[in-house]
Amino acid sequence: MDAPAPDDAVVEGRVIGLDLGERRIGVATSDDQGRLALPSEVLQRDPDQGRIHRRIRDLVEEFEAVAVVVGVPLSLDGSTGPAARRIEAEIAELRGVLGVPVFGADERFSTAEAHQHLRRAGLDERARRAVVDAAAAAAILQSWLDRRRHCEEGTQ
Repeated sequence: MDAPAPDDAVVEGRVIGLDLGERRIGVATSDDQGRLALPSEVLQRDPDQGRIHRRIRDLVEEFEAVAVVVGVPLSLDGSTGPAARRIEAEIAELRGVLGVPVFGADERFSTAEAHQHLRRAGLDERARRAVVDAAAAAAILQSWLDRRRHCEEGTQ
């Protein structure tokens, strides 16, 4: 497997976004130009972490993704707390399984943003609960895609 690309590497193509929760994993995918993130699905956590990582690897292959972006729950002040360290450890494991670069991205407020967006779309609380993890993954991925595009445009 190739080493993960540095965070400033050029990534062109479809990207998968993940919101790694304790019970569920929200999945989002970008378009093939890596410009627009869309919610995809919600995976239930499995006691066998290897099984869920293989499922994510299958999604990478299915979507022909060139990279994966994982939300990291930084503290409000931007520091790395226990939850962020747990996700960073899982990112390291995913790098050993997926065969594509895996990037961490700040996910502060992504779930709140997803709830607000879904509420504005008219979904009731029960409907929001069913899709909020995928919507949060899309918010994380879209923010990462926008930041990357902004950085690329600033260097041209």
